[in-house]
Amino acid sequence: MEPGGLEWLLVPMQQLVSWGAAGAMVFGGVVPYIPQYRDIRRTQNAEGFSTYVCLVLLVANILRILFWFGRRFESPLLWQSIIMIITMLLMLKLCTEIRVSNELNVKRRSFAAADSKDEEIKAPPKRSYLDFDLNYFWHWSKFTDYVQCVLTFTGVTGYITYLWLDSSLFVETLGFLAVFTEAMLGVPQLYRNYQNRSTEGMSIKMVLMWTSGDTFKTVYFILNQAPFQFSICGLLQVFVDIAILLQVYLYCHYPQKPVSHAAHPASTKAL
Repeated sequence: MEPGGLEWLLVPMQQLVSWGAAGAMVFGGVVPYIPQYRDIRRTQNAEGFSTYVCLVLLVANILRILFWFGRRFESPLLWQSIIMIITMLLMLKLCTEIRVSNELNVKRRSFAAADSKDEEIKAPPKRSYLDFDLNYFWHWSKFTDYVQCVLTFTGVTGYITYLWLDSSLFVETLGFLAVFTEAMLGVPQLYRNYQNRSTEGMSIKMVLMWTSGDTFKTVYFILNQAPFQFSICGLLQVFVDIAILLQVYLYCHYPQKPVSHAAHPASTKAL
């Protein structure tokens, strides 16, 4: 058979592989959170999931979208950010509803000024319009408060990006901050394991999913010549995942001295 006779088969196959890789890139990042979401919904317990994970991923992906306006990269990476933002908002909504329903006699906290109709507040609130008390930041009582915070962050950073869009230094820095923030997502989990001298309560399957997903993502960045920030921080993220896997092996085969406090349940990258 002549070499040219196979083109009718190879070209569609290459296109199919390309579409498959793009689809995996767009939706692969949210796959680990699907069983997490279902488990939280089934058990009505969100203590094993840190909503700060949502904060980090929201910030990272909002910055990545803004970076796209300064330096256009592949569409699958843009859609990945949009899908991840939607996923994190859904996770926040579920976790907030469950946490508030399980809390009794707890004063309601909000991003905006407290509601004067709150039955626990008899006088107009003395707090400033925005509640930036670090003890309660990102621990509000309504999902709408998280949405307000995300919209405020998007508006402020979007306006700054609009003003500095012509500066290549600003645009490249913005791209670095976007992917570096996401790359650091596993570091708190790494540190927590080190403090506890244990990985008890962690889902090994989840760690393997992180590692395989981050590895695929990094290879995709390199092969498709994504901005260099993506490849560098992707490699950093893979190294962090491998370090967590090494902790799992080390603490399982060479148990450290027991810790006095209870192990923290963690089925996802926790903060």
